Amino acid sequence: MVSATGLYTYPDASVICGPLEFADQRSDTVLNPTLLVEVLSDPTEAYDRGKKFSPYRRIASLREYLLVSQEEAKIERFLRNDNGTWTLTEAAGLEATLPLPSLGIEIGLGEVVDKVDFSGAAHEA
Repeated sequence: MVSATGLYTYPDASVICGPLEFADQRSDTVLNPTLLVEVLSDPTEAYDRGKKFSPYRRIASLREYLLVSQEEAKIERFLRNDNGTWTLTEAAGLEATLPLPSLGIEIGLGEVVDKVDFSGAAHEA
C-alpha cells in the first residue's frame, strides 16, 4: 500500500530492511519496502512503468525499483538519489551484473534468469 495515496498495489517481489510496518491491522500489506521488483509482461508493462511506479515513488522508504524483462536478460534499475530524483541504470546480457546499493550487494543477470528460455519458441507456446 502507498500510504500517501491509499492505493493497494502489490509488486512481484519486495525487500524490506528493518522492522516491518503494516497497513492498519493487515499483515499482508507492508508499508516500508526498500526495493520493489516487477517482472514485465506485455499486458502489464506500461502500467508497471507508469501508473504503478508513480505512486511507488511516494513511498519514503523505497530506494530501488527493478523492472525485469521476460523477453531478454535485462533489468532496469531506478535508484532514488539523495536529492529525491531517480536515476535509471540498465544491465543487459547474461554476463552483466547490477549493483543494488540499497542492499549492499551486486546481482548477476545470469543467476537471476537461470533456466529462463529466451528463444522465440518459448514465447510462441
